[in-house]
Amino acid sequence: MSTSARLILLVCAALLSACASRPPPPAFVAAKPKPVFNYSSQSFSPAAEDVLFRALGLVGTPYRWGGNTPDSGFDCSGLIGFVYRDAAGISLPRTTRELIVMRAQDVSEENLQTGDLLFFATGGGSQVSHAGIYVGEGRFVHAPQTGGTVKLDTLSKAYWQNAYLSAKRVLPTNLARNP
Repeated sequence: MSTSARLILLVCAALLSACASRPPPPAFVAAKPKPVFNYSSQSFSPAAEDVLFRALGLVGTPYRWGGNTPDSGFDCSGLIGFVYRDAAGISLPRTTRELIVMRAQDVSEENLQTGDLLFFATGGGSQVSHAGIYVGEGRFVHAPQTGGTVKLDTLSKAYWQNAYLSAKRVLPTNLARNP
């Protein structure tokens, strides 16, 4: 998929998801260094493309604490587990606390790739409380809150920059795409 087609898809999904959700509450946490996210376009594996499209296809699905299917709704870790199982055949731990400590490659902010898992401390401090799937170009899909829906969001928002903890790569890297 060309970079321009991918960008158009992300913009369309962002516009659709913007109508269905509330902005996150303001964060009142002590200042910490802001992550340096690399939004340059990069090639990605067929598995990452499958994860990207499956995650974007779930935008608008209702949030439900403990939910892990499109029919019942999703919480953040339920969304991640469903997408990886359905799109890549990968079974992941169920909770954000289990996901952040699982054996997987740690990824720096400047080296994020489509399909990487993102972890946040939305309550301040360093305790993981939220996670999402990076879809490229500084955006991620997540199930943010009760009463909301799965949405496409941007890492450039101060709220997410302040809450950002780390990222992990679950998908294999360096897979060549067939032209």
